Amino acid sequence: MKILVMGAGVVGVTTAYYLAREGHEVTVVDRQHAPAEETSYANAGLVAPGHAYAWASPKAPRILLKSLLSDGQALRLRPSADPRLWSYLLKFLRQCTNERARLNTMRKLRLCRYAQQEFASVVAETGITYDGRDGGLLYLYRSQASFDKGAANAQLLIDGGQEIEVVDRDRVAEIDPALVPAKDKIAGGLFAPSDESGDARLFTLALAKAAEEKLKVSLLFSTAILKISTDGDRIDRVVTDAGDLTADHYVMALGCDSPIVGRGIGIDIPLYPVKGYSVTLPVAGRIGAPRIGGVDEDNLVAYAPMGDRLRITATAEFSGYDRSHKPSDYRAMLAAAKDLFPDGGDYDAPDYWAGLRPMTPEGTPVLGDCRYRNLTLNTGHGHMGWTMACGTARVVADMVAKRQPEIPLDGLTLKIR
Repeated sequence: MKILVMGAGVVGVTTAYYLAREGHEVTVVDRQHAPAEETSYANAGLVAPGHAYAWASPKAPRILLKSLLSDGQALRLRPSADPRLWSYLLKFLRQCTNERARLNTMRKLRLCRYAQQEFASVVAETGITYDGRDGGLLYLYRSQASFDKGAANAQLLIDGGQEIEVVDRDRVAEIDPALVPAKDKIAGGLFAPSDESGDARLFTLALAKAAEEKLKVSLLFSTAILKISTDGDRIDRVVTDAGDLTADHYVMALGCDSPIVGRGIGIDIPLYPVKGYSVTLPVAGRIGAPRIGGVDEDNLVAYAPMGDRLRITATAEFSGYDRSHKPSDYRAMLAAAKDLFPDGGDYDAPDYWAGLRPMTPEGTPVLGDCRYRNLTLNTGHGHMGWTMACGTARVVADMVAKRQPEIPLDGLTLKIR
């Protein structure tokens, strides 16, 4: 079957790989000049089932309100006249109950654990490299109160089958000796030994090359999708600025652009962009860089070593499709990282970036069928796109082949109208 995958981020490329592996003739189309040039370009780099908590929680509304007065909040609301923002926020707030947060977290965890297994299989069969680093991730707490709360919350993931150790500051420093100088600033942490890290962009580039060379996937770049043309209950063609593209089946993996394209054909995809900030530092000649990745939970700053670089990420900002950034946006996250790793990288040579996470209110992606018989959705992965990518690619390949996916899909599909 001839299949067109729309989008060449980590989700689109993994989907193309899985479909081509099944013998389909696959083409990927993207407006950028190469794979992974948008959300997958410089994300946190964590493959982290041990951090699969839903963002919509009982504490989220208070944080969003405080963000109107203070920039120091992990969740930030930037009000605008965009009606889609307010519609999305209403849906998000409806998920901010204990019951919904627990349910959404368990759904995320189930998908993330499955996806990590698939991720390992893809790496093993392709041999691709991506500055990957196993050995677990550390989730650090500065205060005893936050540590106690974090340890209590982790029980939900532990009950869901995730291996997580509650560790004191001495054990934290033993796991990652780079934290020895900051040990007295840490109350304790959670150690997820099976979590890992790496560069999602390098992974996507390498997998795209493998898919093209070994599985004959066609990659069309610098080709913008203008609209999708339909005929009854089927997609007829995709109209681009380089001409029309046709296929037997289509997959939408357009991330934050999915609701824009979807509205053109009457599909309401409930996601909204949430901006995140990242900075990458060179670490050459530094002896204090972290050995493994993790999260400074009190400041919600993530970090990940990537070869001779250190990636630092923070903030979830509801500010529409704005990708702009300025050096002052990174001041707090760099200060938090430097406090933990004073010799962790060259803080005078930052490489700044900001990207958009395609977030659903629940935090889970939108997969599978819609109102068109030959269109499958694979979008809305939020802040865990790399963690989830291989799992959702496998699910989509199963659905296209009319096979029952290996995991339950409750809460992961779009209600067909």
